[in-house]
Amino acid sequence: MTAPHHASTAYPQVLAQGTVHIVDDDELMRKALTSLLESIDLQVRAFGSVEDFQRAPKVIGPACLVLDVRLRGQSGLAFQKSAMQKGQPHMPIVFMSGHADIAMSVKAMKAGAVDFLAKPFRDQDMIDAVIAALERDMQQLETEQSLRGLRRSWDTLTAREREVLRHVVAGMMNKQIAAAMGIAEITAKIYRGHAMRKMNARTVVEAVQIMRALGEARAA
Repeated sequence: MTAPHHASTAYPQVLAQGTVHIVDDDELMRKALTSLLESIDLQVRAFGSVEDFQRAPKVIGPACLVLDVRLRGQSGLAFQKSAMQKGQPHMPIVFMSGHADIAMSVKAMKAGAVDFLAKPFRDQDMIDAVIAALERDMQQLETEQSLRGLRRSWDTLTAREREVLRHVVAGMMNKQIAAAMGIAEITAKIYRGHAMRKMNARTVVEAVQIMRALGEARAA
């Protein structure tokens, strides 16, 4: 690593709320990385092993993991693979290694790592990788929050309103919906209006997007 980077106002203010978890069994490296990342106003938590990291309380808000590939105990790559196999949601990972090779970095990137940095690395390269990882996690958290809101709205719909909305996104007109459901056209129109308002969908296109998102959420 090079000399510590000084705090800069160039980074989005929201990233000051981010937390970076460092896992490296080299104490000097942990301290150097902590100093570097705290210099740009990030919260930092450093651990000597994956096991220590897993035992630590979870944080709220955007977060990422700066993880050494070769560790005593469970390795960084083994941890990444284990989390994926268990289907556990995990924060974006920036890998680092003093013994990096192409095959190892490709394996990590294919498994979803944000970046793979070979030691020694430039301070700016680490900062850029961490910012990218935090931005990815922030976007994911915003998506999850939006989906939770959609699910809450969906739960407020009656069975009839849900049925009508499914017909709407299938491209059916009120008259067709009424015929398919065996109800009056005016009743279908009322159900449609209620469903669209509850889901905060102003157009059929928005309703289609919402239903697709909910379908993906249920399948996940």
